[in-house]
Amino acid sequence: MTSPLVHARIAAGRRHSIGVGADGSVVTAGRPGAAELRTTGWSDVVAVAAGNVHAAPNTGRSHSVALRSDGTVLAIGWDKDGQCDVHEWRDIVTIAAGWRRTLAVAVDGTARAAGRRAEGACDVDGWTDVIAVAAGDWHSVGLRRDGTVVATGNNRRGQLDVDGWRGITAVAAGYLHTAALTQDGRVVVTGDRSAGIEDATAWRDVLAVASGSQRVVAVLSGGRVLAAGDNSRGQCDVEQWRDVVEVAAGATHTLGLRTDGTVLATGNDDDGQCNVTAWNRVTGR
Repeated sequence: MTSPLVHARIAAGRRHSIGVGADGSVVTAGRPGAAELRTTGWSDVVAVAAGNVHAAPNTGRSHSVALRSDGTVLAIGWDKDGQCDVHEWRDIVTIAAGWRRTLAVAVDGTARAAGRRAEGACDVDGWTDVIAVAAGDWHSVGLRRDGTVVATGNNRRGQLDVDGWRGITAVAAGYLHTAALTQDGRVVVTGDRSAGIEDATAWRDVLAVASGSQRVVAVLSGGRVLAAGDNSRGQCDVEQWRDVVEVAAGATHTLGLRTDGTVLATGNDDDGQCNVTAWNRVTGR
């Protein structure tokens, strides 16, 4: 059996961060005036997602997504491929966002997708009994109620090779890789391992997992955090973090939500995406 659904209260994109305030509002950090930060007026939000995890410098545009308590979805930001066309969705229980794409799971266990269709990453219409989704750049991943995993999209580095996975409780997707958490607290990975993400398979007592462009980040029992993969901008410098209950991994920055509602950040801050000090004691659980 899989673990109960957990809503993401923080999210990290290409150049921005987004979080759920204790009152159901949304807090953001990033480039002033950027379209993905225009969330003023959003309310009754229970979960957030941030699009575009790719680290290439010419793909800096992104979008923000929010799930409201009534099962509707909001989206703002870059919409070239219709990734923000989610306003008609209803009865949604969880969301995810990737490069040019938004994913969701409905209460009946079916999946929804909006955005770029070229690589097949939006071909989720036939998925059933799904309880969670993850969106990479060119692939999408779904976790089924029985602990198995489905995936669709570009498979050039083997990021879709999840057919044999069993006993999975959470999934995450990066640029060209997929990661998952097993029932016994281990991490499994598939896809591009060139940045060193395979080091995550040695971790034990893992409670939560996230994937950035070329790395894997995890919360351990006790609230410690580990990261494996590309650390070119200090995005894996999380070893000193404590009392963390949730992590989010953007292209080259990482966020951590602590038990007291404060948020930690490390990595690339070129656009102010790590400027989350004002969030302290705002983001609640």
